[in-house]
Amino acid sequence: MAISSNTPRHQNGSHGHGQVGLAGLIVGAIGVVFGDIGTSPLYTLKEAFSPHYGLVANHDTVLGILSLMFWSLMLVVTLKYVTIILRADNEGEGGIMALMALSQRILPRQSKSLYVVGILGIFGASMFFGDSVIMPAMTVLSAIEGLEVVAPQLGNWVIPITIAVLIALFATQRFGTEKVGRAFGPIICIWFLALAVIGVLNILHEPEVTQALNPWYAIRFFIDHSWGGIFILGAVVLTVTGGEALYADMGHFGAKPIRYAWYFLVLPALMLNYLGQGALILEDPTAIRNPFYLGVPQWGRVPMIVLATAAAVIASQAVITGAYSVARQAMQLGYIPRLATKHTSEETIGQIYIPWINWVLMIAVIALVLVFRESTALASAYGVTVSGTMLIDTLLLALVAQAMWPSWRWWVLPLCVLFFIIDLAFLIANGVKFFDGAWFPVALGVVVFTLLRTWRRGRQLLREEIQKEGIKIDSFLPGLMLAPPARVPGTAIFLTADKGVVPHALMHNLKHNKVLHERNVFLTVETLSVPYAPKEKRLSIDAIGDEFYRVVVRAGFMETPDVPLALMRSCDAGGIHFDPMETTYFASRETVVAIAHRGMPVWRDKLFAVMHRNAAPATGFFRIPGNRLVELGAQVEI
Repeated sequence: MAISSNTPRHQNGSHGHGQVGLAGLIVGAIGVVFGDIGTSPLYTLKEAFSPHYGLVANHDTVLGILSLMFWSLMLVVTLKYVTIILRADNEGEGGIMALMALSQRILPRQSKSLYVVGILGIFGASMFFGDSVIMPAMTVLSAIEGLEVVAPQLGNWVIPITIAVLIALFATQRFGTEKVGRAFGPIICIWFLALAVIGVLNILHEPEVTQALNPWYAIRFFIDHSWGGIFILGAVVLTVTGGEALYADMGHFGAKPIRYAWYFLVLPALMLNYLGQGALILEDPTAIRNPFYLGVPQWGRVPMIVLATAAAVIASQAVITGAYSVARQAMQLGYIPRLATKHTSEETIGQIYIPWINWVLMIAVIALVLVFRESTALASAYGVTVSGTMLIDTLLLALVAQAMWPSWRWWVLPLCVLFFIIDLAFLIANGVKFFDGAWFPVALGVVVFTLLRTWRRGRQLLREEIQKEGIKIDSFLPGLMLAPPARVPGTAIFLTADKGVVPHALMHNLKHNKVLHERNVFLTVETLSVPYAPKEKRLSIDAIGDEFYRVVVRAGFMETPDVPLALMRSCDAGGIHFDPMETTYFASRETVVAIAHRGMPVWRDKLFAVMHRNAAPATGFFRIPGNRLVELGAQVEI
């Protein structure tokens, strides 16, 4: 007997938007998706003229940098992400983990390409966590530094106020972002309108700055500065930071609202403000010390500081929420241990809070502020992780275009070559800043990558060791029923990762309790490579005789499995009835022992043992009630 549950499919076809109209989605996308890239004017042009690059703020240099910024936005964000890569959706979801899963689905199993794609995807996700640390520190600090323009005597208060804002930001995460999120869109809309108005006011003083839209000025900049001109891309890349977020947040709003918001508000507002800052520098070269705030009329600087701080907090909120989403995807795909996850909304599945991720991020962000102390210093660290992630996105996009877009590949693949050259140039320019601070996100990314790969490989070794000692169900059950033990009323559910092997928990139960329940279920939870499991695949039940059943609960990598709920719904589909009060769950709790010359290097074995010991138990992650659970221990050497 094989049945499927009638669990309604997650409404991802509409991205869970319900009756929300296109205009509402556009406003919501503006508030959540564009916060990172929308706060770049706070620091980008100031960083380009920092002493690090040794540039003089003359006419041709200013227009050359502005031209580079404009065409970076057009090629990297508008063409690559908004126009092309938003089409590469994995069941409506985006982001590097979703793109990795999509790429792996189209590759042959056991191929080397599959392994390489997995490595690239995990490394890109690791770089994202580095960005999640730098971005809040950089953005909030840049906003608060406006105090030094308004009242230089308040300069000593910049760091304390920044830390206070960051602590408040992370401390409120546990309440969820649903209520606060309603205000995000209007505030960021006001922010972009303010950027545009200030930009226009400054452009009117030096209208010739609009000539920077001509690509010749970008080309001439490289001619004038020879190969050394490529290093300015280390500052120009700050213009496009947040571009990957457009793709990562596609599942929340859909591609169309993101495109409309970018074309009709975000891109024009950003470029008007950048051009306005350039016009101010042409008029007064000393304004390079802070062209953003100095371009604001004196009467409006204090309100602008308040608005910029709000925009910075919102932008940071989007990155933090993105870190939760990436962590959950990594959990579901088996790359990090299960962590305690709280759902902060009864209506929106994506509203989650992961305490461990939250507090680690907070400590790292505050430490970053205390070490670097200035946004200019932080800018040296910012960009390398973003450019690395964008480069990986380009490689995975080329793979998807080749395999899945036969009618588009003739023009997408040549553009991927162009994107690769641009991304590589950005990466090289940021790599030069390695010892000036870029080492931090790289080191953090390597640490995260090591943890992810160690957990994945350790889980594989642990499963192999369990399988070595395992007994096949098909051969075990006939022998058991020849001389069956005493049977007691109720249902016993044994959790197992291997559908074909007798669970350790059953063996221990027979050995110590010498009883067998009236009905016995071997339960396996599987994570699919799609964001949301189709309803016909969510649950399957196979009878294997003598009141033994094999049950498989499936979930997408964007979902958190709820085993009791899935089993309760099985009777609605005409399956067997599970009475919660007569059901007992049995699970094995392995203790990992690291052994030299086996599996991974011993230091990684020990690292995995520590991670395994501190991981949240699968029973809690699958929402199995503690008062119906029996855990039986086992020691496994790897």
